[in-house]
Amino acid sequence: MKTNLITREGFHKLQEELDFLWRTERPDVTRKVTWAASLGDRSENADYQYNKRRLREIDRRVRHIRNRLENVRIVDYAETQEGRVFFGAWVRLVDDETSLTFRIVGPDEIYERKDYVSIDAPIARACLKKEEDDEVIVRTPMGEKTWYVDRIWYEAGEA
Repeated sequence: MKTNLITREGFHKLQEELDFLWRTERPDVTRKVTWAASLGDRSENADYQYNKRRLREIDRRVRHIRNRLENVRIVDYAETQEGRVFFGAWVRLVDDETSLTFRIVGPDEIYERKDYVSIDAPIARACLKKEEDDEVIVRTPMGEKTWYVDRIWYEAGEA
């Protein structure tokens, strides 16, 4: 089950995607379907078949985004979070060999960003409420991995 939290930035990005799909892409694809259908035999018309399939994909994504926007809860930064890891935090973990930097966000925000981690991910859960220099133990399929919180910060524009 997905956690229904999202950053304000993530909420706006979902709204922008919905707006683009509904107001720009869907009308364009609908025009292509209408044009392809006017050519006659639809069973052998690749333009018609491809664009009908694309229209179904758009409609499915639009329904999903609308549902998510209705059910998510925006979590804004609060000064009381400072110094501890909470939702929306950027975290840098270190061990003896490597460092790992990521931001803890909602599950709808992680796509197209390699530096975002879902709040539902084991590493994010292990980091919650930790402070700098705290030990973080993450259970992985290959055993436990120990990290240390090196730095915690929040984006300035989230207030």
